[in-house]
Amino acid sequence: MNREYFWLSDEQFELLEPHLPTGTRGKPRVDDRRVISGIIHVVKSGGRWVDAPSVYGPRKTLYNRFQRWSAKGVWSAIFHALANAGGPPAELLIDSSAVRAHRCAAGGKGGSKIRPSVAREADGLPKSMP
Repeated sequence: MNREYFWLSDEQFELLEPHLPTGTRGKPRVDDRRVISGIIHVVKSGGRWVDAPSVYGPRKTLYNRFQRWSAKGVWSAIFHALANAGGPPAELLIDSSAVRAHRCAAGGKGGSKIRPSVAREADGLPKSMP
């Protein structure tokens, strides 16, 4: 498999497989590992479904599978099972060294202030009024 695309490893897919729907009617499903890898690729990249690489299968299949499984609660079941599996999620640990804030978050000077001109301050009256 090509390294530039995201693919689930055997261990990762074994964790997900018991939570996938089975016994569906109709024509056989496209390979679950390929479709889930494609869904994860699209979600991670923040792209559109139509921009998914063709190595993951038909784009409409990726979208339909994501929508149907969302409606059935499959994704929630997978997330809860993985969260309850134990062990700290190393990729999700965040501390202050990993977070970068914008300079305005530190209470720096913000925005422009309207300052009257020196002449206006001296007279106390606006120059444009008679």
